[in-house]
Amino acid sequence: MPSYNQLVKAKRLRKLKKKICNVKALRHCPQKKGIVFKIRIVKPKKPNSAQRKIAKVRIFKRHILTYIPGQGHMLKSFSEVLVSGGRANDLPGVRFSLIRGKFDFSYKENFDRVNKKSKYGYKSKALWM
Repeated sequence: MPSYNQLVKAKRLRKLKKKICNVKALRHCPQKKGIVFKIRIVKPKKPNSAQRKIAKVRIFKRHILTYIPGQGHMLKSFSEVLVSGGRANDLPGVRFSLIRGKFDFSYKENFDRVNKKSKYGYKSKALWM
């Protein structure tokens, strides 16, 4: 640990660290609107095995890979979606996820959730009763 005199001497020499934004594609915004370019299925990293759905989305003339949460979707090319930061842990290169219930990405899944509050923009039935 530096002493007081060392800190006083080095005050002019110390520089503040620059803050690094890890989600540069969103340009320091919490969410951004994007257009789906392509939808594809990828397999996750090693101990997991599944078929994860991802979408290539265009934001600011830049293409990013986004994770499609939930089960079932009706997304097509040129659908409008809302993108937020939040990576898919077992998919390399996928640092963003889509938000359900906004623009063309509907909240409806293939089945109704009963016992759990939905993370995808749709309130569960248990809250309505």
